[in-house]
Amino acid sequence: MLTAFNDFLWGQVLVLVLVAVGLLFTVASRGVQFRYFRRMFGVLRGGMHHERGQVSSFQALVVSVAGRVGSGNIAGVAVAITLGGPGAVFWMWLIGLMGMATSFFECSLAQLFKRTEPDGSFRGGPAYYLTHGVGQRGLAAVYSVLLLVTFGLGFNAVQSYVVATSLAESFGISTWITGVVMVVVLGSVIFGGIRRIALVSEVIVPIMALMYFLAALVVIALHITEVPAALWIIVKSAFGLEQAVGGGLGAVILQGVKRGLFSNEAGLGSAPNVAAVAHVPHPANQGVVQAFSVFIDTMIMCSCTAVIILLSDVYQPGAADVDGVLLTQLAMGSHVGSWGATFVSVALVLFAFSSILYNYYLGDNSLSFFSHDNATVANGFRVAVLGLVFWGSLQDLSTVFGFAEITMGLLALVNLAGLVWMYRIGMRLLRDYDTQLRQGVEPRLRPEAWRDLDIDTKSWPG
Repeated sequence: MLTAFNDFLWGQVLVLVLVAVGLLFTVASRGVQFRYFRRMFGVLRGGMHHERGQVSSFQALVVSVAGRVGSGNIAGVAVAITLGGPGAVFWMWLIGLMGMATSFFECSLAQLFKRTEPDGSFRGGPAYYLTHGVGQRGLAAVYSVLLLVTFGLGFNAVQSYVVATSLAESFGISTWITGVVMVVVLGSVIFGGIRRIALVSEVIVPIMALMYFLAALVVIALHITEVPAALWIIVKSAFGLEQAVGGGLGAVILQGVKRGLFSNEAGLGSAPNVAAVAHVPHPANQGVVQAFSVFIDTMIMCSCTAVIILLSDVYQPGAADVDGVLLTQLAMGSHVGSWGATFVSVALVLFAFSSILYNYYLGDNSLSFFSHDNATVANGFRVAVLGLVFWGSLQDLSTVFGFAEITMGLLALVNLAGLVWMYRIGMRLLRDYDTQLRQGVEPRLRPEAWRDLDIDTKSWPG
């Protein structure tokens, strides 16, 4: 029953809804993700500086990239190719490009409706814009529960399992030892709150992403003459012109959409929880930055894994005996030697660890919606996360992962419904941003122009 409902939710409902919402925001915004692509770099450079005690735009970006760039980029892409063929990568790209527009609006709205905490930091996300944007506190509560179950609990255990099993297979380290080490290191970070998470992510994420990207460039350089053929296989398989898997075109699209969303999270509403904590002059600034994080995840990092696999002699179309992270490890090993598999394992550990930090914050943010500024609840959740991380390192979590996939799909439906509900507010925010840029000024939110909405004026001093 779990599998049947999962297939229905992802194979029929979410495919249509994700594409429809992505197209709606792309067309209505006149391709905001393409119009402001160059501006993403300028905003990002300016966002590296921040007010004392605040989280910068860049720090919020790397925390969200820490969540987006994870095991989905290594194991998820391999699974998509194994079950959906090379064409699944094309649909991952398409979902990513449209998801950039979706991410722009959900993160901009999260900024608009964020709330100031007593210590001067910010809180926000879908639960907040559902409550203050459209007055749907009940729907916001449903979203918060789904977020807590999916990321705060389910995916944290799954990520721990991925790390422990990878290290056990590659280095022979006992899973319980990995579990203990993760609990100690993770505990030293999460008890410091979002600011310490941001500081750690600011170091780990750029390094790990750059290393993995450079490894892919090495593979491309070694097989430069074969790259056009590999890209052409992706395009042909995407439209059923080259049968690669059982299930035909439907399986290709399903795997591309499913793994694409799992990897870049555009439309889930998870990244807006982090985007809202940044200190920026205009909400759309962070929307632009977060759209870029989808590009980093899907168009760069997922493509790296696809290239590593498709340019190797390990992948055989139609063969499903080697999949997941093992396929990526073997493929990298075939390119650069035995150290390649070790490199993939180390990258996976860093990716998964940063994802756990990100998942923890999402769960913490969902709890704060119900129990605001309650130290006992917050510390209890931290202990529960550490317990789940240790437990997950010792388990086979296929059932947990299947359940978390369902709650993630429901999470997306609730968030996407809220985004469509706030379509006019989102477009109004974009017009305000466009207008100020045309006037030659750096966009800044003027609270007096938004008095008709329930925004926190303390978050926007003007």
